[in-house]
Order: sequence, then C-alpha cells, then structure tokens
Amino acid sequence: MSIPNERRKLGRTGIEVTPLCIGTSPLGRLEDPGDFDSADARAVATVEAVFDSPVNFLDTSNGYGIAEQRVGAAVRKLGGLPEGFVLQTKVDPDPVTKDYSGARVRASVEESLERLGVDHLPILALHDPEFMSQDGFAPGGALEALVELRDGGVADHLAVASGALELSERYLDTGEFDVVLNHNRFTLLNRSAEALYAKAREQGIGVLNAAPYGGGMLVKGPEAQPKYAYRVREDAFRESAVAMAAACERAGVPPAAAALQFSMRSPLVDSTVVGVTRPERVRESLDLMAVDIPASLWEELDALAPEASI
Repeated sequence: MSIPNERRKLGRTGIEVTPLCIGTSPLGRLEDPGDFDSADARAVATVEAVFDSPVNFLDTSNGYGIAEQRVGAAVRKLGGLPEGFVLQTKVDPDPVTKDYSGARVRASVEESLERLGVDHLPILALHDPEFMSQDGFAPGGALEALVELRDGGVADHLAVASGALELSERYLDTGEFDVVLNHNRFTLLNRSAEALYAKAREQGIGVLNAAPYGGGMLVKGPEAQPKYAYRVREDAFRESAVAMAAACERAGVPPAAAALQFSMRSPLVDSTVVGVTRPERVRESLDLMAVDIPASLWEELDALAPEASI
C-alpha cells in the first residue's frame, strides 16, 4: 500500500514525486461527438482534479493530440502550476511529415511550451525513438538537440520514454538521461523491463513505470479487453489474466488495485503513470492505492505470471 501524498526522490534528479503520476494521453483522444466544448471542459476539469489532489506529477506529450492545450488551459485557469508540482512533457515527430530531426525536436519543445503556458520544464522526454525515421544519435539529431535544450536551461533533466527496452538502454548509456519511462513491460503479466529498471536504479536514474493495467486487460479481463499493450495476446497472457482475476476475487481485492500496487510496491519504480479520462478517475486511482492486499495474494499472483513476454 502506498501513501497518496508520499514523496519519492526521482533518481539522482533531486525532484520529489508522488507514487502516482497522472498521464494525459487519454485526454488527447477525449471527444464528445455532439459537443466539442463539453469534451474540452471535462479534460480541463480532470487536470484541475489532479491539481486539487495529493498527486504532484503530470505526464503529457506533444503528440497527445490536444492534451497539452487542455493541460495548459487548466494551468492558466489556476494562474500557474501549484507549488511543488512536476510537469513533464515529451518531444514528438512532426505529425504530418514524421520528421524527427534535431530541428523538429526544438520545434516540438517550442510548441509544447506555448500550449502548456510555461517557459521551463523539470523533465523533458524523448518519446518513442523506436519509431524514428532518422538516426537520433547522429550529429544534428534528436539527442544532440535535447542536450542543447537542457544545457540552455529549457529543461532540468532529460528522460527517454519508450517501449523498446534495448533502445532505451542505449540512450541511457550515453549518460545524458536522468529518467527512463517504459510502458506495459513491468506489470502483473509482464516483467520484461525488470532488468532495465534494475540497471537504471544502480546508475541513479529515475524510473517511471507506465500502463500498469496493460491497456485494460488487468482491469476488465481478457474477454472484455483482449488486447495487452495494443495487440491481442496469446493464450498464456489470457489464461494468466483470468487466473489472476479469480485470485483477486477470492481475496476480495479489486484486480485494478493489485495491478496498480504491483508497480508501486516495487523498489525499482519511483512513480507509476496512469492515464485518466474524467475527474473522478483521479480519486478512484488514489482509492486503489489504499486497498490492503495480503502477502498471500502477492505470492499467488507472482506464481501465476506467464513465462511469455513482449
């Protein structure tokens, strides 16, 4: 069980963050077919709910549709970020040309700062470098541009946010990154990011673990949500998910609580990123953190983890 207002040092950055980080990717996709203004209002209210909660950490990205604009609207409405609040965004390729050059990285940051209504970021992340058409390590490339932005004072620390484990490690090995974010690969159903996180921990690199629900399979079950990490999973994942849900039911524990706390209880993880779509989801996430989970259930869930990984 984690304490909602607990503060953890994010690796060697010195930044203190709560165990829960709210992700805004869903807010970029939030639409109301009949009333666009209604969707905007709901998204802004969701960010306001984060500001009003014990959570002090928000993750967004240039590529999350209009999520940054909606976050910025909430920031402006409040008159600025709350004291001690940590806002992190990511650079993304051009949505039309897919350019991911150094020049595009700089343009991405300029766009994000304008949308968010801030002139400085504690953490700036390189987003999904596995999908780059250019070599991010080449002279004049994304890595060089990020380092220049950090050294120029636009951001205090750099992060790499990727689903690709080996590529993430390669960026961390440059020594320029203080934070790593991975998604879907350190959950009840998948432990493949454990080695990356352990290495990061040894080097003093902050660890952010995203998508603890595996895209919803660990909350809704494989019948309602057959996809894990954006694609339909093999039988091993499905069978484990069903068995884990049954174990949680016998213990009287919501599967979502076990999935969330699996990440939060790990000594390898500083903060867990959970996407939300409405204000009440913030409170619900905090409530899941407070569920008491017996040691016997953790032992049973560990035994039920599939051998397969992604």
